[in-house]
Amino acid sequence: MDISSLKAWEMREKLLKKEISAVEILESHLNRIDSVEKDINAFITIDRDNALKASKGVDEKLARGESLGVLAGLPIGLKDNIMTKDLRTTCASKMLENFIPPFDATVVRNIRREDGIILGKTNLDEFAMGGSTETSYFGNTRNPRNLDVVPGGSSGGSAAGVAANELAISLGSDTGGSVRQPASYCGIVGIKPTYGMVSRYGVMPMSNSLDQVGQFGRDVKDAFLMLKGVSGFDPLDGTSSKKSGINFDLEGGSLKGLRIALPVEYRDLKVTGDEKIREMFDNTLKVFEREGAIIDYVSLPHLKYALETYYIISTAEVSTNLSRLDGIRYGYRTENYETLDDLYTMSRTEAFGEEAKRRIMMGTYALSAGYQDEHYKKALKVRTLIKNDYDKTFKDYDVILSLTSPILPFPFDSIINSPVDMYKADLYTVPVNLAGLCAMSMPMGEIDGLPVGMQLTGNRFQESKIIRAGYAFEKVVK
Repeated sequence: MDISSLKAWEMREKLLKKEISAVEILESHLNRIDSVEKDINAFITIDRDNALKASKGVDEKLARGESLGVLAGLPIGLKDNIMTKDLRTTCASKMLENFIPPFDATVVRNIRREDGIILGKTNLDEFAMGGSTETSYFGNTRNPRNLDVVPGGSSGGSAAGVAANELAISLGSDTGGSVRQPASYCGIVGIKPTYGMVSRYGVMPMSNSLDQVGQFGRDVKDAFLMLKGVSGFDPLDGTSSKKSGINFDLEGGSLKGLRIALPVEYRDLKVTGDEKIREMFDNTLKVFEREGAIIDYVSLPHLKYALETYYIISTAEVSTNLSRLDGIRYGYRTENYETLDDLYTMSRTEAFGEEAKRRIMMGTYALSAGYQDEHYKKALKVRTLIKNDYDKTFKDYDVILSLTSPILPFPFDSIINSPVDMYKADLYTVPVNLAGLCAMSMPMGEIDGLPVGMQLTGNRFQESKIIRAGYAFEKVVK
């Protein structure tokens, strides 16, 4: 039996029945890594010794008859912008290439509390800026489904690691779709929880008002397990909500009577040159209808401004957040300077990649004197209008259904030099972050061997509706 090919929940069940051990689960994944990692490049750092030690600890608890956590024995990958004490956290940047955090993020402590095994730190776009994992200082991550196309981003390493069976489950961060889009491209499930559901303490911020820690799994039950293990209120995170935490199970959900909204704005947008994607989505709608779901078109009139609003707000917050990396306190420091200004300028020039510099400049411009009211403050007002549109829709509907991405996974070096085209790939995902909603991407099918994902969006702290609906859909189409 190839343990690494099992679903995470199947591994856990077999572990609890003592059919397999935690050490055997880990060794199966390490063997898989040795076999495929040279082609995938999902990891930046692999923590073999500590993972083995933790696995032995789980087996010892089981032998003593102690109860085990929901993540017991599962090898888990962490996006490398999540702080891990005494294990380097690079954010895939030269700037933090050798940075060793002095503390653990809350999600790391939660994983260990639930007996999960942290196997390593996964690759990402530099400082989570990108949609293809092509901007990493540590090289591209490749899509396990087709090595010639991108795995999506920015959490491409976490998604690829799960899709390639190198990891059972994993964590990423989602600012505008950085969990859901790579989940779609790699043919797995990705959850972006409600803002405040999962602690962000110890996660390197890209955009504080948009970021949320997301979960990857090979199916809905896997991703649900990962969410259950890390969610909950955290007093160390000022944005953590006391409403957070999972108090529902997967069973009991049904597509019959499910009220589904389809934004007419998405229907009218001509954003994909591949009509096969639209045809697949239409066929998926027929599955929901056949199972008794009620589907209506609705209008979210301000949705058409979401992409521009998102990039103004997110880059403004990027500019502020990355100002802390100045070559003084920690991170890369240039050797080529004479004055303090030289030290700042050359350290940042030499250590940041092109996309990071682009977004810093965009955000600095949006916040600059004379332009702040015109751009940044106006974007905040539009953000409120978008949120209000969603609030109105969720008064009458359970979920909003859409594509996850308007395009298929694309070849390397194809649109990386066309930033606007890259940003447009986030069309369906960024509004969710602007409104602080929950959403899940799950496989819908394949086109020419490449996965296509659909997105279920729910109201704030209504994860039960999207996850149960996705689980019910999964059972219907299997």
